[in-house]
Amino acid sequence: RGLGTILLEHLARVASARGVRTFKAAFLLENHAMRQVFRDAGFTMSWAPTEHGVGAATLDLVPTDVWRHTAESREHTAEARSMARVLAPTSIAVVGAGQRKDSIGAAIVRNLVAGGFTGPVFPVNPHAATIEGLASYPSVTDTPVAPDLAVIAVPAAAVAGVVRECGARGTRAVVVISGGFAELPGGEVEQRELVALARREGMRLVGPNCVGIVNTDPDIRMNATFSPVAPERGRIGFASQSGGVGIELLARAHALGLGISSFVSLGNKADVSPNDLLQYWGDDPETDVVLLYLESFGNPRKFARLADDLARRKPIIAMKSGRTQAGARGARSHTAALADLDSAVDELFRATGVVRVDTLQEMFDAAAVMAHQPIPEGRRVAIMSNGGGPGILAADACVAAGLEVPTLSEATRGALEATALPGASVQNPVDLIAAASADSYRSAGRVLLESGEIDALMVLYVTPQVTSVEDVERAVVDIARDANGIPLVACFLGLDGRVEPLAVDGTATHVPTFEYPESAARALARAVWLGEWRRRPRGVPAEPPVGRVRARQRVADELGCHPDGGWLGFDVASAILADYGIPVVETRYAASGVDAAAMADEVGYPVALKAAAPELVHKTDVGGVALGLATPDAVRDAFDRMSGSLDDAMGGAFVQRMAEPGVELIAGINHDPQFGALVVFGIGGTAAELQHDTTMRIPPLTDVDLDEMLRALRGSPLLFGYRSAPPVDTAALADVLARVGSLAVDIPELVELDCNPLVATPSGVVVVDVKLRLAPDTHPPRAFTLE
Repeated sequence: RGLGTILLEHLARVASARGVRTFKAAFLLENHAMRQVFRDAGFTMSWAPTEHGVGAATLDLVPTDVWRHTAESREHTAEARSMARVLAPTSIAVVGAGQRKDSIGAAIVRNLVAGGFTGPVFPVNPHAATIEGLASYPSVTDTPVAPDLAVIAVPAAAVAGVVRECGARGTRAVVVISGGFAELPGGEVEQRELVALARREGMRLVGPNCVGIVNTDPDIRMNATFSPVAPERGRIGFASQSGGVGIELLARAHALGLGISSFVSLGNKADVSPNDLLQYWGDDPETDVVLLYLESFGNPRKFARLADDLARRKPIIAMKSGRTQAGARGARSHTAALADLDSAVDELFRATGVVRVDTLQEMFDAAAVMAHQPIPEGRRVAIMSNGGGPGILAADACVAAGLEVPTLSEATRGALEATALPGASVQNPVDLIAAASADSYRSAGRVLLESGEIDALMVLYVTPQVTSVEDVERAVVDIARDANGIPLVACFLGLDGRVEPLAVDGTATHVPTFEYPESAARALARAVWLGEWRRRPRGVPAEPPVGRVRARQRVADELGCHPDGGWLGFDVASAILADYGIPVVETRYAASGVDAAAMADEVGYPVALKAAAPELVHKTDVGGVALGLATPDAVRDAFDRMSGSLDDAMGGAFVQRMAEPGVELIAGINHDPQFGALVVFGIGGTAAELQHDTTMRIPPLTDVDLDEMLRALRGSPLLFGYRSAPPVDTAALADVLARVGSLAVDIPELVELDCNPLVATPSGVVVVDVKLRLAPDTHPPRAFTLE
């Protein structure tokens, strides 16, 4: 069954997280199956025979590409198959099917029957003989055959008993419609127990507190929801964490003519999650586009790995609610305040090719383009209209969305003039004038598509005009047939129509139509972004040599003395940075003004004086910093003023030689409860939070990540020689960021790191001030999770 391989993999993960690098094993030489387990695990292995027919094997636990691929392939196969149990059942029981027409259970039975489910449906109700014309059964144990899937719509208190009965009957999956679990205060315990019960019985569980599931495959035809709208067959896979939004998604898709392949209402996603569905949809030949409505993440790093793979083959369009939630509430360092939760979501989606939208309308607009048109090869858009004003509005909308409206070549303009009516404008946008016929649209469209100067075409039609809308629709269909891989969108201003599906190379598709050009431009821009992401190099992991062992020992020592963690002193924080090769300005500790003056003489003037207490995170705000001190007297006076102001909170002072003037930056780490470590980089100094000019990445970082981070800021020109200023040493800056990324991966107990300012000059980079907070690692590596 492969259990030995899985157990070995889990043991290796736990061991590696605790510093074990090698497994040694003794096995009987005739035990070929055991040797095969070692090989199948994907580790580098060496072995030799010893005495008495025993072999000795050594397994290297350092992950290799082969190891990762092997483990991920096992996981993918298992999860995709488990989801097939949910979405492709051969028989279904509906437990809690009521006799009233308006009951949820009855609605589910009705939808299954009306949708033509290809297997038997067993209503379960001990108080009814028939439900919706079907024979009813007292319990799941009384059905003629064990149902593959049970849809449960009973009171919350009865759900566990039903799940237990389903497990005993041999049911392979359950969908729990019932609410009353973790969505309510105190319901988390019952929900955990429910999941544990389902897992003990070998079942996958959707929900609880969900709307149901759909699969429109002709061999299945399952509508196990209580939605009033029957979904049409199509190529889009839906998942919604909200039941209400899920019903709206189905209704809106139906109204727009967007068919779906499968739909899953996740509810509380106690077991089945978006990660499971990404595994399933990746292999599903019936699904071309994935739409997600998310309210939270269970395992965002696993989501990132799965999405990064799937988005290269099938577009993923996601809406994440809760954008205004303050992710950094209560944060004490600059880095934590700058790394809010929504920014982390943005970065997760940006890095993995997930197209993020802000509204449900934008989700469907983007889906209409990506489900039925090719992904654009570039940003160049040609606009063709029978009205000058709408064409100008469309051009403005395209530019606002980040697209380009290029000037057409003389040859293309000449070809357009040869086919257009007198008075037409052959610039871009192309104005065919109000009298334009359907043939004018056809001819101009073909010229533009064959020009080689555009990556997408937007067709506008203004009504009422001389030419009928039906004729223009047929012209758009004809243009689409000759598009040769160039996406086409249309706007019929003043109409709420759409072009019906048309055959292109034997494949049913349609040209997306929009009421306004702004919507079309935004949808096209998102498709363009996806194409650019797919063409982006994946990068090589940045793995600078670092002193992991020394740094981890310092962290262990600190947590040994302070088990709850806390802010480290400057000396220990600087030492950890030094272990990772991150340069920190020379610093001395002084307990008095006299000591401070003596230290200043040693490091050289001018100097900075900073209060030493680690609890003073924002020292400038409380008078804990004095800069540019040029004499011993100035140092002593500054120490005395600081001591009088801060009293016992000062904790002595650090004396630093003033850093060479340069660009003040911030680099650091924030540990988000959902996302784990985030590496933050931006314009620093005392106004870092005011400017909020930052970018972030989820480590580990690649060379592509580092280059993008340096160029992603509004202030990035300062790094590359702004207004004749010499450029800073960007190679040294990228190296520091790479080392911060390694620190984030290697030491999960490091929950906040704030290098601010990090001063970059033409001659190098140096950290002037550092704050570092530790906390015990309450989320050790999960054996059952690939991250």
